Amino acid sequence: MVKLQALAHYWPLIRFLVPLAITNIAIDLGEQALNRGIASVKEDAIEMLASYGLAYSLMKFFTGPMSDFKNVGLVFVNSKRDRTKAVLCMVAAGTVAIIFHTLIAYTDLGYYIINKLHHVNDSVGNKTRKAFLYLAAFPLLDAMAWTHAGILLKHKFSFLVGCASISDVIAQIAFVAILLHSHLECLEPLLIPILSLYMGALVRFTIVGLGYYRNIHDTIPDSCGPEVGGDATFKKMLNFWWPLALILATQRISRPIVNLFVSRDLKGSSAATEAVAVLTATYPVGHLPYGWLTELRAVYPAFDKNNPSNKLVNSGTTVTKAHIKKFTFFCLALSVTLCFLVFWTPHISEKILVDIIGVDLAFAELCVVPLRIFSFFPIPVTMRAHLTGWLMTLKKTFVLAPSSVLRIIVLITSLIVLPYMGVHGATLGVGSLLAGFLGESTMVAIAAFYVYRKQKKKKEDSDDETAVEGEDSAPMNEVGPREETDDIVELREEDE
Repeated sequence: MVKLQALAHYWPLIRFLVPLAITNIAIDLGEQALNRGIASVKEDAIEMLASYGLAYSLMKFFTGPMSDFKNVGLVFVNSKRDRTKAVLCMVAAGTVAIIFHTLIAYTDLGYYIINKLHHVNDSVGNKTRKAFLYLAAFPLLDAMAWTHAGILLKHKFSFLVGCASISDVIAQIAFVAILLHSHLECLEPLLIPILSLYMGALVRFTIVGLGYYRNIHDTIPDSCGPEVGGDATFKKMLNFWWPLALILATQRISRPIVNLFVSRDLKGSSAATEAVAVLTATYPVGHLPYGWLTELRAVYPAFDKNNPSNKLVNSGTTVTKAHIKKFTFFCLALSVTLCFLVFWTPHISEKILVDIIGVDLAFAELCVVPLRIFSFFPIPVTMRAHLTGWLMTLKKTFVLAPSSVLRIIVLITSLIVLPYMGVHGATLGVGSLLAGFLGESTMVAIAAFYVYRKQKKKKEDSDDETAVEGEDSAPMNEVGPREETDDIVELREEDE
């Protein structure tokens, strides 16, 4: 009975994280299924797949960081006015994205970025620019959906967010299957994956939008009073968001950098093509056991006791920092165990690649060593997610910016140095990615320690002032802004 009562503190954490983890895995599987559907087009399948893939990857690199506005909704939106400001920020960013997509499609800028930089022929280049134009409105729709998803996560509706994302994947696959039997296959094959992508995002936005209006809109105030820090400003939202966006942008550019260096290391030979193909096949498989750990960064803000939507205290179930730390360690242990069971047990990883990805056995055997390297990714990913969540709670995301720079530096350094040590091909690529992850998580740990020391000093100074002033001093929450008192409360709980 005592054990069951102890486990009751972890049930809210499990209930919150599991839908997000399933969503993360479903998206990985959905992209593979979507690519298979695109490849089913009879005419120019390879060229169309290359054009769509290039346009999609460019869109995700330039505008993908907008999806991190989910964390702004998670941390900052406490009132209808806060939500309006968050939506306006995304409308402005989406407008910029549409202008950028249009410039790429119709000006020489697009020709140099797509045709020249990527060394593709005119046919692929023209189709890529056309696809890029078709995708112009997608970043705005995607960002609006993620902003409302963040608000739902703040109020513990992670199951609804998970259902929305899974519905997105299902809608994409269903519309690919439907459109493949339409006249679009002959008229404009590029529209098959693009319309499916739009329909999936529209389904996701509809679900989270209706979920927001049904469950949250009428329960939050029009604006926040001074007792909870007042309404968030545009400046605070953007200052909180840009370091997270920079980190996501560097994550998105890491794989193209790896592909470039691996190919150049092997002098563009057939071995280079094979190595890049191995990387393409192993990344989604290697990402499955640990990718969901990234969602751990949403746990701290969602269960922060200063979160106005946190009702766990009233329900008699309190989730403390100690519970979150133990839960995080359990997730790490689970992920590492899965990685070693799948990637180090003989013949299991080969079977997954043959049965799911559809490669032959000889090719699957080339993927074994890179997949085993992926077994070590959960450690830096968990450290980064846990500490990022804590810093998000304190609204100190600006200290995370250097980690993205260090990641790129370590990545490129590894890609240059490791070939001199006899490491080549896909092993070079995945090993360098691991080095970049380790460098990034180390810098995040240093940043978190810096903030911790700074808050500890602030706490000591506050205690000294209280001792001197005695009863004549006003309560802390009456003389300082909410953020400063929150920092001290967070630190005191950390010391307990």
